[in-house]
Amino acid sequence: MGLNLQNRLQKMKKVLFVINTLGGAGAEKALLELLKRFSPEQYQTDLYVLLEQGELISQVPEYVNILNRDYTAESVLTREGKKKLNKKVFRRLFTRGALFKNIPYLIKNISVMLKQKKIHADKLLWRVMSDSGMSLDKEYDMAIAYLEGGSTYFVHDHVKAKQKFTFLHVDYSYAGYSRKLDKNCYLDFDRVFTVSGEVKESFEKIYPECADRTFIFHNLIDRKEIIRKAELPGGFEDTYNGKRILTVGRLTVQKAYETAIDAMKLLKDQGVNVRWYVLGEGELKEQLQQKIDSLGLTGDFILLGAEENPYPYYKQCDLYVHATRFEGKSIAVQEAQVLGCAILVSDCSGNREQVNDGIDGSLCQLSAEDISRNIKELLEDDEKCMQYRKNASRRISDNQEDEMKLFCCSRNDRNGAERNTKVHIYSVRKEKESHGKQKRSFDYYSGVQ
Repeated sequence: MGLNLQNRLQKMKKVLFVINTLGGAGAEKALLELLKRFSPEQYQTDLYVLLEQGELISQVPEYVNILNRDYTAESVLTREGKKKLNKKVFRRLFTRGALFKNIPYLIKNISVMLKQKKIHADKLLWRVMSDSGMSLDKEYDMAIAYLEGGSTYFVHDHVKAKQKFTFLHVDYSYAGYSRKLDKNCYLDFDRVFTVSGEVKESFEKIYPECADRTFIFHNLIDRKEIIRKAELPGGFEDTYNGKRILTVGRLTVQKAYETAIDAMKLLKDQGVNVRWYVLGEGELKEQLQQKIDSLGLTGDFILLGAEENPYPYYKQCDLYVHATRFEGKSIAVQEAQVLGCAILVSDCSGNREQVNDGIDGSLCQLSAEDISRNIKELLEDDEKCMQYRKNASRRISDNQEDEMKLFCCSRNDRNGAERNTKVHIYSVRKEKESHGKQKRSFDYYSGVQ
């Protein structure tokens, strides 16, 4: 028995996932879904959370080995959680001499940012956080950095693996990254996965050399589980009988909530009977609440905070609005589509790839005037909203039925010898069960062939 177990363990692929934090955001949720696809019968799967914090740690599959020894299971978006994270970041500056080691790097990139008149402090710190991470002696068959920035730098610089993959979830240049910040590390990855076509296009403009190994890998969602949770108790608890707008997302600059609040003010001034609810936490919560109060919208634009089960809210709302500055691919929009919401999104990268204007949702400009105009028109057109709901649900359903991913390409290995590689991340296929119903099954990563 012991020998059989040893042989089985030797045959299993050793896989490492690295992510910056594990808070309740879209990329983190998508990672959890991906981890579920890595069978414990085939893989020894490790997870390392670079900044060792985030409330989703409890949702990691039990067969995944969490490497972190000092973990804080608290949101990185709440005020208290942010304080703890900042303390942790400060301590890490002086761990393994990470700050002093990177002083020339910091000076060089700060100088570039000053010339561009825009300092991206968080982007500067990722290299320091990467170098202050834990030491890993284990060699992996595959190491996957699931986010840009810190986790990508850590996998590139500090992980031993036969193959290294990385993910991009945002518009590369818009988010503030550059080749100088990266130290051209993407040139060394075997594959780069982007969550949308626009993210891929943006990245390849900066790294044209990586075009032949950059692939689109859409965020994973569990459609069946979302529908199940939407039927559980929960959702709106007030007795309001007008129209309800819902937005789900972190309270950050990217999400442009200040513009949404201005749009709500215009709607109220026009006498539109509507309330706007937001699910999410973030560093701008106090600032946004002050703006809400100052405009007399305290009972009209409501910050509900984060909810463990947001899906009843989706099901109960009259309109889902996602008016953001930029996206990679929004899981919140995907969830709204699964639950058949009428959807309005801003016309920006990521959003316009998820919504077909006039077919399964509407696109608008990111201005208070255009957002409010589109909301008013949709709330007054029940027929159009019904059509959007039907088409949105069908769109996401069709996507889920497709073969999700199968990557095949020819590349040069690190020694320069050409070889063919075939990597199955996963694919979804239909199989007939004995009772005639369809079921989904998955093919998992099978290594280099």
